[in-house]
Amino acid sequence: MEELFYEFNPWWEEKYNLIGIKRDKYLSFLKNNLKNKDIILLTGLRRVGKSTLIKQFIFSLINEYDITPRKICYLSLDAFSFKEKSIFDLVREFRKINNLKINDKIYLFFDEVTYKDSFKEELKNLYDLGNTKVFVTSSSASKLIDKKALLTGRSRSLEVEPLDFQEFLLFRDYNFKKSEKYLLEKYFEEYMEYGGMPEYVLIKDPEYIINLTRNIIYKDIIAKYNLRDNSAVEDLFRLLCERVGKPMSYNKLAKILDIGKDSVKSYISYFKESYLFYIIEKDAKSLNERIVDNKKVYCADIGIKNVVTGFRDKGSIYENLVFLKIKKENPRFIKKDGIEIDFKYKDTVIEAKYNIEIKDKQKELFNSLKVKNKIIANGVDFFI
Repeated sequence: MEELFYEFNPWWEEKYNLIGIKRDKYLSFLKNNLKNKDIILLTGLRRVGKSTLIKQFIFSLINEYDITPRKICYLSLDAFSFKEKSIFDLVREFRKINNLKINDKIYLFFDEVTYKDSFKEELKNLYDLGNTKVFVTSSSASKLIDKKALLTGRSRSLEVEPLDFQEFLLFRDYNFKKSEKYLLEKYFEEYMEYGGMPEYVLIKDPEYIINLTRNIIYKDIIAKYNLRDNSAVEDLFRLLCERVGKPMSYNKLAKILDIGKDSVKSYISYFKESYLFYIIEKDAKSLNERIVDNKKVYCADIGIKNVVTGFRDKGSIYENLVFLKIKKENPRFIKKDGIEIDFKYKDTVIEAKYNIEIKDKQKELFNSLKVKNKIIANGVDFFI
């Protein structure tokens, strides 16, 4: 056990070197919340970079904040050796190894915390009783749902997302001058193809995405929910990738897959919980209309979609990227007399048109909308 602790925490014995490329918008969040007592929850898609962010932040604690390395403990709770150990047991072992007293301030980092069924109770106890600052990650949205409100008022959460376009440029080490906008447009085409999964952006090997999605489907969905119809889950995943930006009917999907509508709804909810897809509703005053009418689906990363469907239909790819940029606004789509406008939130509407113009009836509907901000997103400028 002690040997494994040392493997996870190399800074206890040697100088710790910074790994990976820094993503400042997330590191800033961690730094800004270092001095409060709140438990920090980092969520998001598998392999999106949560563990790397944690290790980069540990580097900052040691080198910028001058925190004693032996007061910092990082553990991945999905390790087999930890299966029979509670979080309390692991913290006690950490203190024992490093000769830390109960009043010594410690910094705890637990990767994939939801592998412990009692994690909410144990984190609450650490918050209430211990002189600790706790950071945790999870790739499952459903397991973080706090029905008993054990962590309410004790935690802050942040979803780590695939690379945005600015981060993509950083990861690819692309630089350009204002006089070289044509290069920026070229880089954006590359971003449209490869998306923002950090390692995939660096290696560009489709097999990486294939293995990633297979792990999510089989480990986070089929195994977790004890599903038997594996092929239906896989086929639905491919269908959703094909239908990015298009109206989605549960009934139609059920008919194509020859399964029940309720099964389709359940499988899609599992995809959402694993951060693979996002669903948006039609903008309507009636809750009944929003629930009953078709939805639209977007993929968490466009690189995943393109590996499944091929790099084609740049219009839907671009629309997906626009959605990801405004996702935090919880947009809906507008549909009137069969004509659609892509997104509406607050007093803003956005129509995504990659290198083409809005025309005819769609243009009439767009112009007639009584909102303060009307945006036609039609190229790289929307992302810079």
